[in-house]
Amino acid sequence: MNEFFQIDPALELLAQRVEKEVCPVFASLEATAEYNQLKVIAAFQKNQVSESFFYGSTGYGYGDRGRDALDAIYAQIFGTEDALVRHNFVSGTHTLAAALFGMLRPGDILLSLTGNPYDTMEEVIGLRGEGQGSLKDFGVGYRQVELLPDGMPDLDAIGREAARPEVKVAYIQRSRGYSLRPSFSVELVGRMAQAAKRANPNVIVMVDNCYGEFSEKLEPTQVGADICAGSLIKNPGGGIAQTGGYIAGKRDLVHLCANRLTAPGIGREEGCSLNQSRGMYMGLFFAPTVVCSAIKTAVFAARLFESLGFSCFPKWDEPRTDLIQAVLLGSPEGMTAFCGGIQRGSAVDSFVVPEAWDMPGYGDKVIMAAGTFTAGASVELSADGPLREPYAVWMQGGLTYPSGKIGVLLAAQSMLEKGLAQIK
Repeated sequence: MNEFFQIDPALELLAQRVEKEVCPVFASLEATAEYNQLKVIAAFQKNQVSESFFYGSTGYGYGDRGRDALDAIYAQIFGTEDALVRHNFVSGTHTLAAALFGMLRPGDILLSLTGNPYDTMEEVIGLRGEGQGSLKDFGVGYRQVELLPDGMPDLDAIGREAARPEVKVAYIQRSRGYSLRPSFSVELVGRMAQAAKRANPNVIVMVDNCYGEFSEKLEPTQVGADICAGSLIKNPGGGIAQTGGYIAGKRDLVHLCANRLTAPGIGREEGCSLNQSRGMYMGLFFAPTVVCSAIKTAVFAARLFESLGFSCFPKWDEPRTDLIQAVLLGSPEGMTAFCGGIQRGSAVDSFVVPEAWDMPGYGDKVIMAAGTFTAGASVELSADGPLREPYAVWMQGGLTYPSGKIGVLLAAQSMLEKGLAQIK
């Protein structure tokens, strides 16, 4: 390793011990990846994918066979009636917003079943910022069910709140966001959906599935959720899709979302694919193994930093339901050193020194390390966090395990060099 990177010999020995310890976890992750890879291949074959699907359309995009087949493939993988997969979605937040605006009407209530939403969703809902064009501006109300003290969902409270007839959408955020609460397994998402629907059979259960795709063998729409959405520069794009998002769920709901993305009467029928189709197909094909590499990187990071005395969420041997690894560093200096090391381990922009800045959609300055082939792609190795208590970083991604591993080691090395960590 020292032929290419300067790693403290004691840290390198620690890494070798850590890798031996996490081997059984890696084996389980690889079994899940193999299952999901077969699921993807089967969907490609059923929809008779051919090279002609990879050539993009222009203009209105009428009759784009590749675009329409990709929708069908996502629907099969997610076990849904329909799906909408488009490069026109500029981010996960945009995809989620399009779905919410498509389904909600003035007087309806959006009920979060998982406490506070992710930072960028606060302005979409109207909880922060000027709110111009937010759901609140359009007369949509908002309530939330607080999580229990251990960070788990309150199923009894979910039933009570969802029973209100004006509650139209019950919203589940699967990942932890910028918090230290657990990410929610598909099984637990199913229990939340059941609790809401027992109380209100008409409620629409929607899942923010960002960071969770292919981390388990099932997806939320296979256990009771009506619709889910995510970003293609996260898990399902496999590090190859350059932009985009997906929505998968019941056909009538996906239709409403398509009308919001384009216009009523146009829906999914228009929208050229330009030159994006090949990357979206190829990224989906690689996604199961890329997600596996990212989660292996997270497990390695958790065990390494636990060995250095830091608290990690989840712990290295806890079940995984997304690819995010939170490391509690306790100070802005620790966050800066960690992110600086991750950046040094990147193949792209390794010479850049991360600094906290006012990122659009966030209420606090955010520091982010992201030397990525696609700007902001968090399925590639990155680490970020707002400069506020508890001063933690949320690391995600790693297109390959070896590249993720060296990034993690350089993060530890950076902290050792600055006296912010020591090998015990």
